[in-house]
Amino acid sequence: MSGTRDTNENEPDDLEGDDDFDPGEYNTLVELERLESLEEEMQELGVTSLDDIRRRIDELNAQLDEEHRG
Repeated sequence: MSGTRDTNENEPDDLEGDDDFDPGEYNTLVELERLESLEEEMQELGVTSLDDIRRRIDELNAQLDEEHRG
C-alpha cells in the first residue's frame, strides 16, 4: 500500500473544507438514502406498514420459540 487513504466524496470529513458543503443538505441526503433502502427491503420482505413488520417479527419469534421447544 502506498500509505495514502482512499477518499470518499460522501464522507463529511472530506467535505467540511469545501465551501459548497452544506451539513443540512448532507444529512437530508443520508436520510433519503436510508429511507430508500428501507423501502426496498420492505418490498423484498413483502411488508407495507409498521404493523406488518411488527406482526412478522412476532411470527418469527413464535416460530423460533416453537423450534427451540420442539
